[in-house]
Amino acid sequence: MQKVKEKIIEGILLFCSSVTILTTLGIIIILTIETVQFFKDVSIIEFFTGTEWTPLFANKKFGILPLVSGTLLTTFIAILVALPLGLTIAIYLNEYADKRFKAIIKPTLEVLAAIPTVVYGFFALTFVTPILQSLIPTLGGFNALSAGLVMGIMIIPYVSSLSEDALSAVPNSLREAAYGMGSTRLQTAFKVMLPAASSGVIVSVILAISRAIGETMIVAVAAGQEPRLTLNPLNSVETITTYIVQVSMGDVPQNSIEFRSIFAAGITLFGLTFILNNVSFWMKRKFQQKYE
Repeated sequence: MQKVKEKIIEGILLFCSSVTILTTLGIIIILTIETVQFFKDVSIIEFFTGTEWTPLFANKKFGILPLVSGTLLTTFIAILVALPLGLTIAIYLNEYADKRFKAIIKPTLEVLAAIPTVVYGFFALTFVTPILQSLIPTLGGFNALSAGLVMGIMIIPYVSSLSEDALSAVPNSLREAAYGMGSTRLQTAFKVMLPAASSGVIVSVILAISRAIGETMIVAVAAGQEPRLTLNPLNSVETITTYIVQVSMGDVPQNSIEFRSIFAAGITLFGLTFILNNVSFWMKRKFQQKYE
C-alpha cells in the first residue's frame, strides 16, 4: 500500500514538473508553424535586415529592426536605472542594514514587482513624462525615456533581491578574513563580497534584462506606437510586445499576413530571451568554477 501511494505521488510530481516543459514546447510549436507560414510570403532576409516596419499600411514593409531597436533602447535605459540602484540596495541590506530593518524593507521592496504593469504605464505617462517635459521642452508625450525609466524602477526588485540573496550565500569567513586583513566595510563589500557573489549578481541582472525585454504595458502606454530605427530616447518608439498587443486587439483578420507577423515578431522575442537565459546559465557556471 505504501509503495502504491509513493508511485501516485511520484506520478503527480512528474506531471507537475512536465507542465512547464509541455507548455514551452506548445508555445514553440505554435510560433514555429505560424512563422513558417509567414516566411512563405515574406523574405527572411528582408525580415531581419529591413529598416521599415509597416505591416498595417498599404505599402507593407516587414523589417523587424525598428521594433528590435525600440525594445533594446527601452531595456537599456531600464538597466541603467535598475543596475546601480539594485546593487546599491543589495549591498546596503547585506552589509549595513540592521536585521530588523532588512526584514521590513526587503519584502516591501519586492512589492514593486507585484504592482500591475499597466499602473506603471499610466504612472510613466501622467507623472514621469510631464516632469521630463518640464526639463526637456522638446520631449513628446510618448517617448522611450519615460518608459525606460519607469521600467527600470519596476525591475529594481529583480536585481536587488536576487543580488542580496547571492551576497547572503557567500561564506561569512570571507568577510571575517577581509576584516582581519584591515579592510573597511566598504572595501569588503565591493572587493570581496561582490566578486564572490558575482555569479548570482550577473544572473539577477540578466533575468532583469529578460523581464524588461518582455515588458508590454509600460511601453504600450508610455513609449508610443511608432516603429522607427533610432537610438534617441527622446523619440517615440514601438517595441515587439507593443506591436503584438496592437495587432491582437482584433482589428486584423486572422490568417492574414499581418496577423501572422505577430508570430514572427514573437519568435524573435523568444529568441532574444532564450539567448539571454543561456548566457546567464553560462556566466553562472563560469563564475562558480572560478571561485570554487
